[in-house]
Parts: sequence; C-alpha cells; structure tokens
Amino acid sequence: MAKRREEMHAALGFRTHSGWAALVILTGTPRSPVVLDRRRIELIDPAVPGAAQPYHAAEKLDLKEAEDFIRDCTRRTELMARQVLREVIPPLQKKGLDISGSGILLSSGNPSKTLAATLASHPLIHAAEGEFFRHALIQASEHFGLPITVVREGELYERAAVELESTVDKLVARIDEMGRPLGPPWGQDQKLATLVGWLALVAPTRG
Repeated sequence: MAKRREEMHAALGFRTHSGWAALVILTGTPRSPVVLDRRRIELIDPAVPGAAQPYHAAEKLDLKEAEDFIRDCTRRTELMARQVLREVIPPLQKKGLDISGSGILLSSGNPSKTLAATLASHPLIHAAEGEFFRHALIQASEHFGLPITVVREGELYERAAVELESTVDKLVARIDEMGRPLGPPWGQDQKLATLVGWLALVAPTRG
C-alpha cells in the first residue's frame, strides 16, 4: 500500500527567464521519477510594452511612474502564473496524482529592497527581474496550496546529491537519461527544472 501512495504523487519544476519559464512535470517514486511533460510557459502579457524586462522598462520612467508600471506588471504576471497552474494541476489530479509541490530555482544574486536603489544599478535591475518572475511562480504555488522547494541554481547538484543520496556525476547521467523518451528540447532549462522538481517530489518523504 505504501508503494502505491508513492506512485500517486507528482511535482512541478521551474527554471525562469525574462517573461517565461521552463516547466517540467514529474511523477513516480522518489527513487524512480519519470518526466510526464516539459513545456515553455509564458508569464507576461505581450500587449504590455516592456513586460518581459519590467525593471529595464521602468528605468526610463520617473519613480512614481516606475512604481505604477512595476505594480501593474506584477499583477498581470501573477495572474498568468496562476492560470498556468490552473491549467496544469486539474489534469494531474484527474489521473489520481497528488501534487507534492513546486521546485523553483533561485539565482545567486540578491535584489535591493527599494525600487529607487534597484533602478540606479544595472546589476540590481537584472537581479530584480530574475526575482520578479520567480516570485510570481512562488505566489501561484502558494495560492494553490503547493509546498515550495527553492534552491539556488549554483548549489542544485550538490544539494541534490546529498538529499537523493547519489553523486553529481550519477545525477547528471540520470537527468540526461530521463529526457530521452521525450526527445528535444532537453537542454539546460529542462534538466535543471527536472532536478529541482525531483527535490520537490521527494520533499514529503524527508519528514
């Protein structure tokens, strides 16, 4: 019976970019996960100029206009992220799968806490934009009650090797193998999203 419960879980893994993210859906047991699907998801309203790089666009505005623009982009992107999960989760549940959670990759940078400071620094603008789309996916996952696993991208393989009781080399080979049945695309986006999704899949078993 315990084995059957393990087989009835699924998890989501995300790697974000400016305006979109790679999504991988996994199921199976913590030891033997299987990739059900991988897809590109859009996180911006294409009708809004500058939405793919909102802080770059806001850099050209005065502070009040920039605040309004970022607020509007945030609202739109969070709605789109929720819509993505609204489309993904019910079909999985209809298959009898419980969603263990979302795995989301973080960058190594730390955005500023104030918009004025962010817009005054090009590196902080890039950090803020990365955080912007990750935050939308975190908010959407919380909205649907999904546990969230976050890992800094540069630490992903080392952390996974510890938590999955494996080695980095074995995990690299395993992730390559998991993508073969699906065919291309199976690049860095899909591989990293798969591994962070795998950590989300096993998270409930770690107590």
